[in-house]
Amino acid sequence: MPTKSKSVKLPPSRAKISTNGSAKAGKSHKYVYTWGAAKADGDGSMKPLLGGKGANLAEMTRIGLPVPPGFTITTEVCTYFYDHKKTYPPELQSQVEAGVRNMEKIMGYKFGDAKGFPLLVAVRSGARDSMPGMMDTILNLGLNDETVLSLVNATKNERFAWDCYRRFIQMYGDVVLGVQKREGEDHEPFEVVIEEFKHEKYHKDIVDSELTAEDQKQLVARFKKLVKDRTGKVFPNDPWEQLKGAAGAVFGSWMNDRAIVYRRKYGIPQEWGTAVNVQAMVYGNTGETSGSGVAFTRNPANGVNEFYGEFLINAQGEDVVAGVRTPEPVSELKKQMPKSYAELMKVRQILEKHFKDVQDVEFTVQEGKLFMLQTRNGKRTAAAALKFSMDMFKEKLIDWETAVLRNPADQLDQLLAPIFDLAEVKKAKELAKGLPAGPGAASGKIYLNADRAAAAAEKGEKVLLVRNETSPEDLRGMIAAEGILTAKGGVSSHAALVARQMGKVCICGASAVLIDYDKKTVTVSGQTFSEGDYLSIDGTSGTVYGGQLKTSPSEIITGTIHGDKAAQKTEKFKSFQQLMKWCSQATRLAVRTNADNPEQTENAIAFGATGIGLTRTEHMFFEGDRIDAVREMILADTEAGRRAALKKILPYQKEDFIGIFKALKGFPATIRLLDPPLHEFVPHEAKAQADLAKKLGITPEKVASRVNALHEFNPMLGHRGCRLGIAYPEITETQARAIFEAAAEVQKKGIKVKPEVMIPLVGFKKELDLQVEIVHRVAAEVQKEKKVKLSYQVGTMIEVPRGALTADEIAQTAEFFSFGTNDLTQTALGISRDDMGNFLQAYTENEIFKKNPFASLDQSGVGQLVQTAIAKGRSTRPDIKLGICGEHGGDPDSVKFFHKVGLSYVSCSPFRVPVARLAAAQAAIEEKRAAKKK
Repeated sequence: MPTKSKSVKLPPSRAKISTNGSAKAGKSHKYVYTWGAAKADGDGSMKPLLGGKGANLAEMTRIGLPVPPGFTITTEVCTYFYDHKKTYPPELQSQVEAGVRNMEKIMGYKFGDAKGFPLLVAVRSGARDSMPGMMDTILNLGLNDETVLSLVNATKNERFAWDCYRRFIQMYGDVVLGVQKREGEDHEPFEVVIEEFKHEKYHKDIVDSELTAEDQKQLVARFKKLVKDRTGKVFPNDPWEQLKGAAGAVFGSWMNDRAIVYRRKYGIPQEWGTAVNVQAMVYGNTGETSGSGVAFTRNPANGVNEFYGEFLINAQGEDVVAGVRTPEPVSELKKQMPKSYAELMKVRQILEKHFKDVQDVEFTVQEGKLFMLQTRNGKRTAAAALKFSMDMFKEKLIDWETAVLRNPADQLDQLLAPIFDLAEVKKAKELAKGLPAGPGAASGKIYLNADRAAAAAEKGEKVLLVRNETSPEDLRGMIAAEGILTAKGGVSSHAALVARQMGKVCICGASAVLIDYDKKTVTVSGQTFSEGDYLSIDGTSGTVYGGQLKTSPSEIITGTIHGDKAAQKTEKFKSFQQLMKWCSQATRLAVRTNADNPEQTENAIAFGATGIGLTRTEHMFFEGDRIDAVREMILADTEAGRRAALKKILPYQKEDFIGIFKALKGFPATIRLLDPPLHEFVPHEAKAQADLAKKLGITPEKVASRVNALHEFNPMLGHRGCRLGIAYPEITETQARAIFEAAAEVQKKGIKVKPEVMIPLVGFKKELDLQVEIVHRVAAEVQKEKKVKLSYQVGTMIEVPRGALTADEIAQTAEFFSFGTNDLTQTALGISRDDMGNFLQAYTENEIFKKNPFASLDQSGVGQLVQTAIAKGRSTRPDIKLGICGEHGGDPDSVKFFHKVGLSYVSCSPFRVPVARLAAAQAAIEEKRAAKKK
C-alpha cells in the first residue's frame, strides 16, 4: 500500500535580503525586472511591459504580501523574439543570470545545486490581458538526475522530491518538447502512462498523492522513455538549458492555436506579446501541512460576497486548475489549516482595498506558511459583474461611474439569456449534480470531443461539450458549445474559468457522469447517452437533466417587458434598473432601435430606447396577403397598373405606421423607404409562379417573363433604394402618403409624432433632390387634406462611398444622415456579407480581419468614410442630425467609436438596446476621465 507522505523540512529563506536591482546590465536596455523581499523594479501600472501577472506580482511585493521572489522578462523580448527568427537580444542572458542570482540571495538556495538545496523555479506566461489557460506554465524547473537526489537529501522526503521531478518532466515534455495528443487521441499521453501504471500495479484508480516514492521513480523512467519515443531526444539535464527552453516555449505559446483563437475572440492584439515570469518555487506537495489553492475574493459566478475557491492538500497549483482532481472548497481550509486561512482572509481584504476590484488569486501553503503566487482581476459572469459593481458601490470601494465601467458591455446580454421553464423542470428527471460554474440554462446534443462539437455547431446544431475535464486545446469546442459539462474539476478549473469569461453555461465536477471516449457514450444514473443525444444543464443550480428542456425568459425580460411584479422585486432586476439609470446620467450618445412593428417598438422603449433609428418598410410587405398586392405592383407594366396595386398597399402601410407612432409615445421615428431589389418579392419556382398568375388573372408566362426581366447579376448593387423611387416615383408617393396620413391621424389623438423620412442608397445629390421633392409635395397635400401641421424631416442613408465623399453636397438637401454601415462596409470593402463565409475564417486566422467587419466596424477603413461624411455634412449644415442604423449599432466597440466621432445616436435591435446604452455610457465616462488626466 502507498505510504503516507512525510513532512518536508525546508531550509529557511533569507527573507531579509532585498533585491539589489542587479538585473540592470550597464547602460543596455532593461529586459528583466526583479521582485522580492518587499522590493520590486516594477509596479502594477506596467502591464504593457511586464504583462498582467508580472505587474501584479511586483505590486503585491510592494504592498508587503508574502510573494516568492522572481523576475519578469518583458513583452519587448517577445516582440524581439518574433521579429528576429525566434532569437533573443544579446543583453538578455546576462540580465537573466543576474535575476537568478537575485533569487538565490533572497531564498538562500542555488540554481542547479547538486549538493545543497537546489533552487527550483516556475516559468509562467503573463500577457497584458489575462488569458487563463491559453499559454504555458512549467513548474519545478531545475531538477535533473542529480538535483533530485540533493532535494531528497535536503528535505529527507524521497517521495516529495521524485513527485516534483515526475511533474517537471510531464510539464516540460508537454510544453517544451511537444509530447502531446496526436490526431485521433482523446487522452494526454503522460496521463495515459500514469493510468496504465496505476492499473498495472494497484489494479484500480488511486489519486496521485497515494503514489509512493518508488512509484514516482518508475514514472520518471517511463516519462523519459515516452519523451525519447515521441521526440527522438533525451530529456535535457542542464538547468540553464531547461530555463532557456522554457522561456522559448512560453514565448512560442503566444502563437499557439488556442492562444490565437482566444485573442481573436476577445480582440487582444497579436503585437502585445507576452512576458515570461520566472519565480522561486514554493511547495504545496510536501505533505499534509502543505497545499495549493485558487480563490476569488468574491463569488465570480453569482457575485455573492464570499471567499470562493478551492484547494488541495499535498498538491501543486496545476492540480487544482487542470481539473484532473476535484478539489475541496476553500472554506474547508478554515478547519484544516486555520492559521493559513486567517492569513488568507487578511490578504483578501488587503487586495480588494488596494486593487478596488474582485481578485482571482493563486496561493500555496508550504509547511503551514502562506505564499501568494498571483493576483489578477477575476473573470466573472455578467450576473456577478452586476452584483460586484452594486455591492462595491454600496461599500464605498468604488463610485457609480466606476460601477458602470465594471460591467462589460459585450457580456450584458447574458443577463437577458433564458432560463429553464419552471414547469419543464418539475417534469424533468434530475440525473446528476455538479458544481455550478457558469449560470444559465443550456440544452444541446452532447459531443465528447472539441473538434466534433465545433463541426456540429457549424452545421447549426445546439451543442453541449461533455468532457472528463477540459484543457486549453478544447477552446474551439467551448466557443461553439451552448454549455460545458465536466465530470472532474472544480469551480476554478480551466472549464469553469473560461466558461465564465465567455458567458457559457457550465457545470464542473459532476462525478456521477461517466464518460467512455472510445464508445462515445455518457452514462449517468443508469442511463446511457450517445453522441448526438440531448442533455440539459442548469449552470445556476449545477443540475444535469436528460433530454431537451424548454427555456423561458429571464427575470429582467419578464420584469421589463411583461411587467411581472415578482421579477421586479428580485435583486437582479433592481440592480439592472439602477445600472441603466446610471447609464442615462452618463451618456451623451442616444440609443434608438431598429423596429418594424409596434411590438418591437414597445420592447425597445421598455429597455430605454429614445426612438426608432430604422424602420424597414419592406418588412411590412410580407404579412398576410400583402405580398400579393406588392407582387401585383411589381408585375404591372404600366404606371396605372402600379398605382392600382399601390392603392391596395397604402392602407396596410398606414395601419403599421399608426401602431408604431402610438408605441413611440412622442419619440422620433426614422422610416426608410423601400430598399431591397424587386426580385426578392417575386416567386422563382414554376408552381409558385402559376399560383400567382391564377390569383392575379394573368398568364404564368407573363409572370415568368417579368421575373426573368427583374433578374440582376448583382442585385445588391442593382435596382434598389432611391433608384426604385426614381424609376417609379409612385412608390415613393404612396409610402410618403402612408407615413403622413398615419402621422396626422395619431397627432389628432393628442400623441406627438416625429417622422423622419429616409431616402436609401443615395450617392448623388440629384437622386436625393428628386425624391425629397416628392416627399415634401405629398406632405403638403396631406397637411392640407387633414388640416394638420406636421413636424417632420427628410434625410438620407449614407451607405455607399460616394455618398460619404460628397456629403457636403448631399447635406444641402438632407436634414439628417443615418449611416447604413452594413452596406457601407460591403461597398467600401468590396465584400458581400452573404458570400464571405468561404474566406472569413482564413481572413481572421491570418489577422487580415481583427474582427468580422460586419459585426464590429472597420474603424480605420469604413470608419474614415463615416468621419469624412460627418465633417463634410457639418461643413454645410452644422446642426445636421447624425445617426447609425447598421448592425454595428449594437456592438460595444463600434458604439464607442460612434461616440468619439460625434454621432447623435446609434440604433440597434430591441434586445441590444441595454448593451448599446451601457457602451455609450462607458464611452462618455472614459472620455471624461481621459480629459481629466490631461
